Amino acid sequence: MLIPLRPGELQRLIPAVGTGNQFRATLGSPREILQRVMISAIGGVITLLISQSQMTSRWGPFWLIAGVVFLLYILWGPILQAGQRNAALRRYPSAALFQGEIVEVLSRERVENRHEQADKQGQLELVENRRTWMLLELEDEDGYLGRLAFPMEKRHQTIRPGAVIRCLVLSERKDFSKIGALSDAWLPGLRMWVGEYPFLLRPAFEELCQLRIRRSS
Repeated sequence: MLIPLRPGELQRLIPAVGTGNQFRATLGSPREILQRVMISAIGGVITLLISQSQMTSRWGPFWLIAGVVFLLYILWGPILQAGQRNAALRRYPSAALFQGEIVEVLSRERVENRHEQADKQGQLELVENRRTWMLLELEDEDGYLGRLAFPMEKRHQTIRPGAVIRCLVLSERKDFSKIGALSDAWLPGLRMWVGEYPFLLRPAFEELCQLRIRRSS
């Protein structure tokens, strides 16, 4: 079942500015966090030192502001990234609330990153960091909708075919004949959210589901 959203509802469900959950999701791995800290510290220190030497020139305030911006990169970097991810879904002209069921549950291993490191003999070897992802095949009474993929956690082992699932469907077309993207999803029977990234304001989405699905039943 697809229930088209009314004007303004998509923007209320997916904020323009990243939320706390979205900030945490875009922080990334410990390695990515360390990279941000290094960029923030090195860039901040260098630009602040330059600003100190340029205080008597007209460029002094510019370098001072640049130094503060670098030092705060560890904060505004993930916020900016979250806003960009949100904007990718907010741009779609057509959005609908989907309620259907999971028809198949799959798992796949994906390579998260690759890097070289020295072995005991001092030779460089390629090391792959892998992670198991869960894939959910979704459909409703009109047929197959698409696939939702996300990193698998222990709590996801309770997900089974036949479970009711709700999410947003985004499309460039008003008839949704071609699906552009899916949001994260809510499994009301398990009271569980799943998805690679928390696009939706979850309490607002759950409330909208109760109102719109009840009226359409």
